[in-house]
Amino acid sequence: MTTRSKIALGILGAAAAGVVIGLLLAPDKGAETRKKIKKTAGGWAESLSHLFDRGKEEIENLKEKGKAFKAKAEDKLSEAQKSYS
Repeated sequence: MTTRSKIALGILGAAAAGVVIGLLLAPDKGAETRKKIKKTAGGWAESLSHLFDRGKEEIENLKEKGKAFKAKAEDKLSEAQKSYS
């Protein structure tokens, strides 16, 4: 895990904890507070799911670009070897 992703997860975790604490200290009734927490957590879970899906797609795109780059490099190397033989 990179430093950047660790920082992002730390910030996200701190924000989530802040929201939950804020909701728990709010002057609403317990049932209303639990509904708010459930709704907020559901929204965050959905957002994270979309974020991970986009990340997977980006990784697949990078893999394909890497494969294409590798193939081009191998072709260039092959051409260079033939020209110097």
